[in-house]
Amino acid sequence: MESDLISKKELLELMGISYGQLYRWKRKNLIPEEWFIRKSTFTGQETFFPKERILDRIGKIKNMKGDVSLDDLANMLSPDLMETVLKKEKLIEWNIVSKTTIEFYTKLKGKTEEFAFEKILYLHILDKMFESGKINFEEGEIILNLLEEQYPKFKGKNCELIFIRKLGISSCCLISKPCEIYFENSMKIIESLNMSNLIEELKIKIS
Repeated sequence: MESDLISKKELLELMGISYGQLYRWKRKNLIPEEWFIRKSTFTGQETFFPKERILDRIGKIKNMKGDVSLDDLANMLSPDLMETVLKKEKLIEWNIVSKTTIEFYTKLKGKTEEFAFEKILYLHILDKMFESGKINFEEGEIILNLLEEQYPKFKGKNCELIFIRKLGISSCCLISKPCEIYFENSMKIIESLNMSNLIEELKIKIS
């Protein structure tokens, strides 16, 4: 569970929305069920939300709902993969994946002219991590292999990519969300990426 929570009352006041709007967006699957966290307080049971994620999501809904229908918006914000294929030139032109990351992939997997959404997602993740300087190309290969082999098993479920390093030795894993995971002190978490957030970000870029 996320440590930084916001109450439903605070959320409605801060974002200027009504109770009815909030639950309509929930029914339309714009806000995930698991974000509605019931907790006991001195006044009884209250509903809380992961603060950063709910504020970001409602901000996006308010900004975009005039341009697309709620159903289309729900599809865009869901963790399900899009059925789309893009040429590598478009990925570079739209700043989704850099030329460097495309060349990295080509050296590993061979020349590819078109990429399905799932592969675009993997390249987008690598691009972010290369750009941040947190991983080298050898570590990028480890992450790419993990995503290709293991991510399809999650099939629309929320999960997180965790990249770790200990004494110069790197590894990575995918874990289901929500969950809690703890490492011993000498293990350093270099990066932790929420896959649903990345899919949402990528869908918005492509759309």
